[in-house]
Amino acid sequence: MGRVLVARLDSMGDVLLAGPAVRAVANGRSGQSDSGAGNHVVMLCGRQGEAAAGLLPGAAEVYSWDSPWIMNPAPAMTGPHADRLIEYVRNSRISEAVILTSFHQSPLPLALLLRLAGVERITGASTDYAGSLLDVRLKPGEDFPEDQPEAERALGIAEAAGFRLPPGDDGKLRLADIPDVRGLVGDEPYVVVHPGAAVPARAWPPLHHAAAVELLQGSGHKVVVTGGPNETSLTATVAGPSALDLGGRTDLSTMAGVMAGAQAVVAGNTGPAHLAAAVGTPVVSLFSPVVPAIRWAPYGVPLELLGDQNAACRLTRARVCPVPGHPCLDSVSPEEVVAAVERLISGVSSLSTHVSTRRKARNR
Repeated sequence: MGRVLVARLDSMGDVLLAGPAVRAVANGRSGQSDSGAGNHVVMLCGRQGEAAAGLLPGAAEVYSWDSPWIMNPAPAMTGPHADRLIEYVRNSRISEAVILTSFHQSPLPLALLLRLAGVERITGASTDYAGSLLDVRLKPGEDFPEDQPEAERALGIAEAAGFRLPPGDDGKLRLADIPDVRGLVGDEPYVVVHPGAAVPARAWPPLHHAAAVELLQGSGHKVVVTGGPNETSLTATVAGPSALDLGGRTDLSTMAGVMAGAQAVVAGNTGPAHLAAAVGTPVVSLFSPVVPAIRWAPYGVPLELLGDQNAACRLTRARVCPVPGHPCLDSVSPEEVVAAVERLISGVSSLSTHVSTRRKARNR
């Protein structure tokens, strides 16, 4: 078995979207995979993606290293910090690496460190001249379109390195193990509402969430509210007196189990939305257009996309909304969210969602 490093240095959602690429690398190249050997994949990620990396099928090892050119806030780039990664890679006997990046990121800083660690073959996508840092260089906009889902972009980079998904693998997101959480949520059907967001520009107002929870309950739905340890005040507000509040009560694996049992998940453009997609649950996505939905909407599951995708903040990548009143999401009513949930449960998604997320894909 070869020892191949797959790097995705971002947060939880980015790592989950790398899942199909990880499985392709683990499967190996033609001949290698035919023999049943495959690859031993070492997943390199930042601390924010470490838990997600541990849930990916095909990731045999996970190593966490905070990237000074990816993380926000960024750690200092010091000799000892760089040496920690170089020594780990060298001692791990890694001979090949596949660097996964988004359109605004460069693989070259990491490629330089991996060369210093002795990695012989490196693949990545770079708009900049890579010199001797990349053995296989894809040119965005020439070798592949930028307007495609992030999961497909990552898989395309892995395929350029020569790796392919095994026969029968549909290329959707997937987790290695999903726990049974009926002891936590019970046996009754339910809808998950996840009100938190990584940055303010992607957040729907808490009171809108709370109103949607009340309306869902009034329509006969049991509602489960999820959130991290630092979101307990938010989840308590949203859950109110009668929804099940799991804020701070689940790790990532348990949250995956909660979402796997749901009829639908309501979430913004944040990691748990991709977690829901990884367990195959339909998503009502409250999506701020600061990044394009064609790239970052939940992948491979029934989807209702809400939010003004042509708002003034479109494609700004803003972390704090640059438009007074946050109109792209604040304009979405709780009633619209409830209607979207009902459509997903009934199996009939809206035409507007289909058009907004797929128009560009058809034109690739």
